[in-house]
Amino acid sequence: MTSGRLNALARLAQGPARLVYGNRASRIYLAVVTATAVFVAVDTLFVHHDDASFAGVWLFFLAAPTVFLFFAGGSMIGESFASSSAFGYVALVASVLIQAAAVGAFVRLLSDRPGGHARTPREA
Repeated sequence: MTSGRLNALARLAQGPARLVYGNRASRIYLAVVTATAVFVAVDTLFVHHDDASFAGVWLFFLAAPTVFLFFAGGSMIGESFASSSAFGYVALVASVLIQAAAVGAFVRLLSDRPGGHARTPREA
């Protein structure tokens, strides 16, 4: 492959990547999800509960509604496929990335509005 093709592929991949983590709102959403995942991991591994803990539910609340669409699609493929833990983890990560991209696209839509205010004034 030539370097021109590699540069074109890199530029093509930068568009979706900027939507996922290229703005402050997406990074805040991803930071909240990461902090919640750490809380769930600590609660699951190190805290003794007499009955089940509902700490993991917060991850699904943060990944809703797309995680539920993944689960609905997975149940159409097969019940054993949708109930596997590997599918659950992949669905959770994919839905968080999709929603971070949606937040980034929404921020880009708001910042690129015609007639909107510029971020920094160019005139003094």
